[in-house]
Amino acid sequence: MTTFDIVIRNGMIVTATDKYTADIGINGSKIVDIGFDLKGHETIDATGLLVLPGGIDGHCHIEQEEADGTIHEDDFVSATGSALLGGTTTVVCFASHVPGRGLVEQFDAYREKGGNSRIDFAIHQIITRTDEQTIRDDIPVVAERGAAGLKVFMTYDDFHLTDGQFLQVLEAARKSDIIVSVHCENYDAIRHLILQHLAEGRTEPHGHATSRPPAVEREATYRAMTMSELVDRKIQIFHVSCPDVAEEIARAQSRDVKVVAETCPHYLTLTEDDLKRDGFEGTKYICSPPLRTKAAQDGMWQYLRNGVISIISSDHCGYTFDGTIGKGRHGRDADFSLIPNGMPGLGTRLPVFYDAAINGGKIDLTDFVRLTATTPAQRYGLYPEKGTIAPGSDADLVLWDPNKSVTITNALFQSNIDYTPYEGRQVQGWPVKVFQRGVLAMDNGTVTAQPGTGRFLRSRRG
Repeated sequence: MTTFDIVIRNGMIVTATDKYTADIGINGSKIVDIGFDLKGHETIDATGLLVLPGGIDGHCHIEQEEADGTIHEDDFVSATGSALLGGTTTVVCFASHVPGRGLVEQFDAYREKGGNSRIDFAIHQIITRTDEQTIRDDIPVVAERGAAGLKVFMTYDDFHLTDGQFLQVLEAARKSDIIVSVHCENYDAIRHLILQHLAEGRTEPHGHATSRPPAVEREATYRAMTMSELVDRKIQIFHVSCPDVAEEIARAQSRDVKVVAETCPHYLTLTEDDLKRDGFEGTKYICSPPLRTKAAQDGMWQYLRNGVISIISSDHCGYTFDGTIGKGRHGRDADFSLIPNGMPGLGTRLPVFYDAAINGGKIDLTDFVRLTATTPAQRYGLYPEKGTIAPGSDADLVLWDPNKSVTITNALFQSNIDYTPYEGRQVQGWPVKVFQRGVLAMDNGTVTAQPGTGRFLRSRRG
């Protein structure tokens, strides 16, 4: 009988299609066998635990440069440590496209930054301009170098593209066989509403939500899908916030438009009322698209069950609350339009979503794995090495205690970001051990993976 390096015994294995109790035999970095009574040089008893494929977070802003020269405060060491503490073993993050430097140069520089990662990572490439060099020469190069996708914005002063520019990107993406993900909000409508709010003296954090109502997201989503239909190129709608938008996507899918979608735990568990918290506290909850109503939150679940929305990501975008370089960079009396958009979520993504989805009776365990690991791996060209539990796959495994109750506090995640929007929230279900390619990377709240042990993952397309 074969003796494996490691055997994980008697856990309930959960994939996107099955749940069953068995042993997993690991040699080196790979799962080699799944069976019964396997022998290992090291044996880990997982009785009473779920064994899940390592989480894949397909939307993370880590150590990302902005057009104004600032860099996101969560670096690869900090952010990927938080990821492991929350059960995530792969991140897909963003290379910038700031003025003054070419696309390929920025992709390569960002990949080099990722050399400090504790976990494996892939890269989306942001596109903010459509000069001939970018469209004709550089997009094919970053696609060939393994970019997981391209990202475009339909809003933000420093990022948004016109419809004509978006069409250029879609044409280039079709030629290079690479998916385009889109931040869908109507730039001009938002600018109009912000100016209106400020003229009326509505400067508080909740103004962020009322100046970016569902209509501006719904309209831009429809427009993005129309552009993709014209070019016949698959797109992904990032961070869908409400049923109005999800229903628009469902209609497009019903007429065979090539569109898929993701959402985030905060749209399923937080509401725009959080923006009304006293004073500057509400800025912790400023993200785009904004948090919506409780009714909108409740209406989102049907679109996860029926597959219209097929990925749960964090949209981790960490800005510190205290100090002068994060949320408070323009002063603590700044109006809502000057507050950096984004919330941290890498470490909390899986526990918060698990508690809401599984303990809340919204979806099945197999759906949980599909949404948080398997579909992201497939969409970004990382499957079957990532996102599943099968012989030949990487031994990225999470031992999950479904009965462990934890009160979330930011101190749990040892992050560069000084707050979590879920402070004080109690959840049931928590990762107790995490393996990255067969090596113990997190053990009962202690990160054991060292900086630099992660590797860059080239996307395989076609």
